[in-house]
Amino acid sequence: MNLIKALVLLLVVGVIGAAAFVYFGIFNAAADVPHWPIVHSLMETVRQRSIAVRAKDIQAPPLDDAKLIADGAEHYSAMCTGCHLAPGMTDSEIRPGLYPQPPNLSQRLNVPPAEMFWAIKHGIKMSAMPAWGSSHDDQAIWGMVAFLQKLPEMTPEQYKTLTQSSGGGEEGHHHHHDEAAAGAGEAEEGHHHDGGDAAAGSSTAEPAHHHDHGEAATGDAHGHAATAPEVPMSMDGLKAKAVPDAEQVALAFHSALQKGDRDAVLALLSAGVTVSEAGRTQTRDAYASGHLGEDIAFLKTAQVKPISLASMPMGETAMVGSESEIRTTAKGGVSRSREMLTLKRENGAWKILSIQWQSIRADGG
Repeated sequence: MNLIKALVLLLVVGVIGAAAFVYFGIFNAAADVPHWPIVHSLMETVRQRSIAVRAKDIQAPPLDDAKLIADGAEHYSAMCTGCHLAPGMTDSEIRPGLYPQPPNLSQRLNVPPAEMFWAIKHGIKMSAMPAWGSSHDDQAIWGMVAFLQKLPEMTPEQYKTLTQSSGGGEEGHHHHHDEAAAGAGEAEEGHHHDGGDAAAGSSTAEPAHHHDHGEAATGDAHGHAATAPEVPMSMDGLKAKAVPDAEQVALAFHSALQKGDRDAVLALLSAGVTVSEAGRTQTRDAYASGHLGEDIAFLKTAQVKPISLASMPMGETAMVGSESEIRTTAKGGVSRSREMLTLKRENGAWKILSIQWQSIRADGG
């Protein structure tokens, strides 16, 4: 009986003590005053176990899809760098004042993808981590997770290239085969896949594949507007011969288009390839059934002058960028075309995972 009374008394004293601790403001809630070590350790354990338990049944999708990674790069650049930094960043205006300090995600973290997904989607109480799931769907969040798998391997130049190309690529790349309809005077600026097969100074058409389909087709195939992008696709971080095998695949891709060899073109594309043009993204099947034929038809009527070809390793993938000058024979329009390919090894051979095209009028027209 005395033991029970003692336990009740201890409980009452504990409740009164806790109430006093809260009411008299003994706990310092300031973000610039660290937790006591025992409190910090307890909270870290609670956080880690809470996330692990709730993420254990989450199944991650394939995280090596180039389009998913590019989308994640765009979101990360816009939403996350102030707290979690990026390659080349050592600090930010907000980060020094945050407690607990957010992890630097440009460094390798031993966090499973499922737990990353859960934390990004649901956020973390008593930290600055928001619940992005309230404003972004699961696909967007998986894109950030996919990008974070690549981020620790990136140099500042590689990060800049990926985030710039993902941010402006789809809108800025135009394949306008349609312009060809008679009377469509603006057509030539159309769509150029600067396949700049870049052999330095090489003026042969073989390498460069450009979708300036402007005058080529006989009808208005897609009605794409040919507008110059505000921000040219960045080639920063790419170097000639950095990934020679991947560059050879890019040249083979351009050559196959130039020769009108559909089978050879399709053989170089991954099953999950995405083709971005005029603000939209196509699947492999969609490209094969429509746009590919128009690209081939256009190249029969265009003169292509390669300007540059360069590449960059990205862990298990590689990026190959090229630039070319395209002159359309029907109306004499001149465009500067840029192309960015992302490739990955599949069964020992490089395959193209994504294609982005961008064109700008170079003749002042």
